[in-house]
Amino acid sequence: MRVLMISDVYFPRITGVSTSIQTFAREFVGKGHEVTLIAPDYGQDAPEPFEILRIPSRYLPVDPEDRMLRPRQIRRHDADLERRGFDLVHIHTPFFAHYTGLGLAKRLGIPVIESYHTFFEQYLHHYVSFVPSSWLQRAARYFSAAQCNDVDALAVPSQAMLDILSRYGVKTPARVIPTGIELIQFSQGDGMRFRARYRIPPERPVLVHVSRLAFEKNIDFILRALARIKKQVPDVLLVIAGEGPARSQLAAQVQALGLSDHTLFTGYLDRDGSLEDCYCAGSAFVFASRTETQGLVLLEAMALGVPIVSTAVMGTKEVLAGGLGSLIAEEDEDDFAAKAVRLLTDPVLREVLSREAVQHARSWSAPVLADRMLQLYDHVSGNGLQQPVPASNPG
Repeated sequence: MRVLMISDVYFPRITGVSTSIQTFAREFVGKGHEVTLIAPDYGQDAPEPFEILRIPSRYLPVDPEDRMLRPRQIRRHDADLERRGFDLVHIHTPFFAHYTGLGLAKRLGIPVIESYHTFFEQYLHHYVSFVPSSWLQRAARYFSAAQCNDVDALAVPSQAMLDILSRYGVKTPARVIPTGIELIQFSQGDGMRFRARYRIPPERPVLVHVSRLAFEKNIDFILRALARIKKQVPDVLLVIAGEGPARSQLAAQVQALGLSDHTLFTGYLDRDGSLEDCYCAGSAFVFASRTETQGLVLLEAMALGVPIVSTAVMGTKEVLAGGLGSLIAEEDEDDFAAKAVRLLTDPVLREVLSREAVQHARSWSAPVLADRMLQLYDHVSGNGLQQPVPASNPG
């Protein structure tokens, strides 16, 4: 197949969307398909086994990490794209890429599917604080339903998100297709190398959190739990890998809670071994986001054999189904702290959960989930969506 993807974000901008695009596109190419991705130009690039068409873009004043595609620049490529004979357009983000992707699909005369990656109902109020959150939630529901009903099919990362879209009134055929894990990449890491790099003593108990430092990630909750963990594990260290708009607020919270000697902000880490080493430096991976449509970082940690302490909400509930490789906590600082302390102080439990985590992650392998996406592609491009697309979960 020839697949034309479009997104408002891609590497070097580090997000779960970027990781999802990269994982699927690499798998498709490995299976003999052709992929072209339309994405913003960030002024830097890295080689990929698929084609990336970088489009001149503007900065967004509300978030300097992001860019805004210039649709007129995309139209300059219409003649070339039409000659390429694409089978479908796959939209990955709901901003300029959504409307530009719809226009492209119409001009090229091909179907369009969209991945719904972000739970906007629980997202927008963190960034538009001058508008009542109830208004923003209603707007997000309307906006999401309208966009999802614009396309021929949807790929949704979790059943929980699909259920919410159904309640919004989305009628578009949809299938649950999470992003898979590149098990080879996440099969080894050197935690001691990471500790040496950041001068962390080999015996110091370490918790790790990896995510974009965004308000909706609920990292402030983890810091409050850390203050309780410190009372029982006085030399505990929380490593936070990532960047984002909440960084300054989180740093201020660290100071206020007296956690400066117990918290390490590393910034973004490259997926060249640095990120994998970071995961492996921890006795446990901690997570508490309320808005994940999947929770890919949980699977990355588990694939490396790192036990999890996490709340189970939305997509993370499905990733952590059965509690394999994890201790599931309530969104309560005392309960979360107690489970983290238990892992930090019980090496036998850590070993048991580590083995479970690796085994569980294998069921989320990238090749298997790429095949599911290709089945959806084949259905949309070949059968015209005459029959509903069934929903399904990994397993």
